[in-house]
Amino acid sequence: MARVAVDGTPVCLVGRDAEVEALDRLLRDVRHRGAAVVVRGEAGIGKSALLRHIGEAATAQGLRVLRTTGVESEAALPFAALHQLVRSLLDRLPSLPGPQRGALEAAFGMSEAAAPEPFLIGLAALNLLSDSAADQPLLLVVDDAHWLDDPSAAVLGFVARRLESEAVVVVAAQRDGFPPVLSGPALEEHHLQRLDAGPAAEVLARRAPQLDTVDRGRLLAVAAGNPLALVELPLQNARDDCAPLTLTARLEHAFADRLPGLPGVTRDLLLVAALEDEGALGESLAAAGALRGEEVTAEALVPAVEVGLVVTDGSELHFRHPLVRHAIRQQATVAERQRVHLAWARTLPEPDRRVWHRAAAAGAPDDALATELEEAGARAQRRGGVAAAQAAVERAARLSADPEQRMRRYLRAAELAFEWGRPDVVDRLLAETATLDVPVRERARLTVIRENFEEGIHDVRAGTRRLTEVAAAAAADGRTDQALRFLQAASLRCWWADPGAPARARLLEVVEQALDQDVLALEVLGYVAPFDRGAVLLERLHALSSGPLDPARARAAGFAASVVGDLPLAVELLTSALPGLRADGRLGLVGRALTVQAWSALHVGRFDLAATAAEEAVRLAADSEQPLMRAVALVVSSVVTVVHGADDVEERLAEAARLGLQVDSNAVLAVVQFARGVIALNRGLHQEAWEELARLADPSGPAHHPVVHSYAVGDLVEAAVHSGHRVEVEPLVADLEEIAARTRSPALHVGLRYARALLAPDEQAEEVLADALGADLAAWPFARARLQLAQGSWLRRNRRPAESRAPLRAARDAFDALGAVAWGDRARQELRASGEQSRPRTPEAREQLSPQEQLIAGLAAQGLTNREIGARLYLSHRTVGTHLHRIFPKLGITSRVALGAAIGAGSAP
Repeated sequence: MARVAVDGTPVCLVGRDAEVEALDRLLRDVRHRGAAVVVRGEAGIGKSALLRHIGEAATAQGLRVLRTTGVESEAALPFAALHQLVRSLLDRLPSLPGPQRGALEAAFGMSEAAAPEPFLIGLAALNLLSDSAADQPLLLVVDDAHWLDDPSAAVLGFVARRLESEAVVVVAAQRDGFPPVLSGPALEEHHLQRLDAGPAAEVLARRAPQLDTVDRGRLLAVAAGNPLALVELPLQNARDDCAPLTLTARLEHAFADRLPGLPGVTRDLLLVAALEDEGALGESLAAAGALRGEEVTAEALVPAVEVGLVVTDGSELHFRHPLVRHAIRQQATVAERQRVHLAWARTLPEPDRRVWHRAAAAGAPDDALATELEEAGARAQRRGGVAAAQAAVERAARLSADPEQRMRRYLRAAELAFEWGRPDVVDRLLAETATLDVPVRERARLTVIRENFEEGIHDVRAGTRRLTEVAAAAAADGRTDQALRFLQAASLRCWWADPGAPARARLLEVVEQALDQDVLALEVLGYVAPFDRGAVLLERLHALSSGPLDPARARAAGFAASVVGDLPLAVELLTSALPGLRADGRLGLVGRALTVQAWSALHVGRFDLAATAAEEAVRLAADSEQPLMRAVALVVSSVVTVVHGADDVEERLAEAARLGLQVDSNAVLAVVQFARGVIALNRGLHQEAWEELARLADPSGPAHHPVVHSYAVGDLVEAAVHSGHRVEVEPLVADLEEIAARTRSPALHVGLRYARALLAPDEQAEEVLADALGADLAAWPFARARLQLAQGSWLRRNRRPAESRAPLRAARDAFDALGAVAWGDRARQELRASGEQSRPRTPEAREQLSPQEQLIAGLAAQGLTNREIGARLYLSHRTVGTHLHRIFPKLGITSRVALGAAIGAGSAP
């Protein structure tokens, strides 16, 4: 029971009025909007006290409270924390769509199926919670979030970022000194500081009013504003000159001091509970009975409850603070802990939990036990628990008496650590295996496995060289799949940051020697040599795209098409790939595909598609921790926002630039620079546009990227011509003409046609413009409209107003249809100057919708149900319903039937 001050305020909440009010406000608003909050602070600072308060307040207000607690020993068990959180809702599983129901059953070990992609599990958990919250609002309380198992943390983060339309509040507590477990723009954060002198003195006075001035001053100095220390530290600890130096150690010492006075059966039961973290009291009593050889009842807990070490509701047992658990473990000897682990192994029903306890109790190598533990790791991996699999295989390696099996398991553990995203673990395993007898090729593979992060590009030259040589060795040994994996990683480094000409040339040599002409190899080749191999790649891509491609190959072909400049083909291929990628729940690939689709759609002028794809990509890139993709998506979103007539984009561009600078990616810095130039051009700020875009052309600059520069040639020339920089831009165009002579990049050639038209002498301009418009630009509507505007403007300036009006009208209508507001206004100005009044643009109804609302409206217009839309966009079906409820009034309609007409046939994604 919480100690309460005389005014009714729990002692541990004194001085926390602002935090209490902020959390209470979330509960009051929960029926209107959901929210997620992370409470951070040091051990004992009052995080758990706040969680207890909001839990009690939620119950009083009629909310249903679901709890889970992260514990260090369960951090390797996949979905343990998630299962603890939602187990009371599992009777609702039959109401979920089949794939989502199967995903949760596989994750929780309720079926033999392999766990699908984690984000399908996240969607299933979101809908499970959403459906329950529709009957009774929910509060999810997550204590010690820093010890959550990784899969649970990923799912909870996914859910927390999607609560705006749900009657759900998440409050998580995390200790300082750990990387953030739940993060994102949708999450609030409260960082608890130590109490000021006044509140600290008040807490101590209420807790120990008998203290004299000297003792009170000494204890206040030791506690240093930490609420738990003020409540729990005994006076003798404050006076003890031999007490531990750190406050955390003093608190543990204070809790440990209470153990010797407890009955032996109570101490045994506490150690049993401290070494197994499910929290079920019945299981702990059974294990304690096995340990002692006699029945142990809940009465044994009473002394521990009385001295403030544990609390229980009759079915579960919880330590009052994580430091209590840690203190109990630290006080036990190795032999005592081994005996308790064996007791757990005799009584637990689940075989995987039993084998973990047997492994914890093992004091010597045991090949049979190592095999069982490795098998448990394989089962964990099937359920999506890569961290658990890695821990199991590493422990199995340490238990292996057979040197060959030990080496094999260490290598497998390192591979799993890479897959898990833990280079620190890979490094540790490298150090441990360095003295073992490792085959040379395996040692080389292990040495570079940590390099194989698609977005890890620090030390790009050395990393690219290492990956290239290991790929060459793998290919020479016939390990083609492994060679492809390493070459993919190396080629992505070439795209995001320049490794230098020698490294790029060597990589190209290995790629062409090692890989066949499969589409996956074409993607790699495109990243390495988009200009020098562009013609061959385009020929192969068009041949491949004429037939059916599975989602993985359609995605790879789309990526390849985007880097070699066939952006309409890239849009087409990625559009075909996305449904399959979504169905597989592969959000990382979905996010990447959407980003490239958005970038490609932006350049061809399909601004509505670019907006919706970029908006979703920004969200999914955060979910799947792909900062570079998020940066590019933010850039596309910014440009489209300005093209559509809005202005507030600087914050998004600044975030994209920060992401690029963090990893020194010239590709990201180039797309940010491109965006700033295009936005200035859209606003008619030609000098500013020239200054921004000219930086793309400087090979020594941090924002130079040859492909991005090639896509911007038309914008660069327009900015130059209208700001007096024709002389400076002509040699830059000449350089790009040389590249165009050896590559068929459609994006480059379309841009150069526009550039030539703008740079042509007056006596040649008419012919050059006509030639440019004579090309097939059906797939490039924005480029065609800009050429028509240029042609009409030239005719008007040359006193041929009647002839100018047809291209100007065509440009105006095209810009209006594309939603390019400023460009449409320019065409109208030119028409007025030619003597023709032009009607003002009438905004379409769908332009009132946000990009996400446009996407949802388009899918609903296609006939998809709310559940189907939610499954496609990784939102709950109730969130979809909320969006549609807002969409209908904006469009002036009252039913889904009218959506198609209201948003236009071309707006559905």
